[in-house]
Amino acid sequence: MDRSASTPMRPVAEQLDALERAGVLARAHGDRTDVRAAFRALRAEKTGGLVALHPHWFAASALAPLLSLNAQPGFVVEDMIDVDEFTPVGIEIPNTPLYLVRQVSRGDDLRNVSPEEAIIRIEASHRRPLTLQEGLSWALGDPAIIEPNYCFMTIGSRKVKRVRPSGETIYDARTPALWVSSGTGRDGIERRGAPKLGWCWWGNRHTWLDIASAAR
Repeated sequence: MDRSASTPMRPVAEQLDALERAGVLARAHGDRTDVRAAFRALRAEKTGGLVALHPHWFAASALAPLLSLNAQPGFVVEDMIDVDEFTPVGIEIPNTPLYLVRQVSRGDDLRNVSPEEAIIRIEASHRRPLTLQEGLSWALGDPAIIEPNYCFMTIGSRKVKRVRPSGETIYDARTPALWVSSGTGRDGIERRGAPKLGWCWWGNRHTWLDIASAAR
């Protein structure tokens, strides 16, 4: 599966159906009337794109267990209990529970490129990185996007550690990523083959992790 260029998305209605089957509505924060209205509005959408879930309404920690692959539920790694503190950086998101993201790419061409290096290349191409919730939305709507040795980082979401008196923002060195568990270490053998929400270092390269992006 070549995901180096913009990837054709499943029809919007099919993605919405998949999200509903996964139980996304029950995991929404706040008034679910707004969420249901957003679902209905997107069903009338005539153009294509990735159906994305807004982080204000949908916490990553609540979405990850809804992932499913190889008959295994998804999970968040034990050393990322602060996953919900990773929020979009430098990306404008519509103020609605669900929205469409255009021209999404898993980023196979950015394999073995660090997030620090990739962000420069992505922005130079007039694109922007995918956020964590957008990546989770994609994996919920199209589980096949997470493949062994073809998984991806969502570097559009970062955790703020502190802001210096100068105004400079210091970010956590971790970046969220979605991949398939090998069942080793603290994951546990029972999770072998399960979809996994983990992290990688901002400055590290990985031969098996892509870096997902979308049109601005």
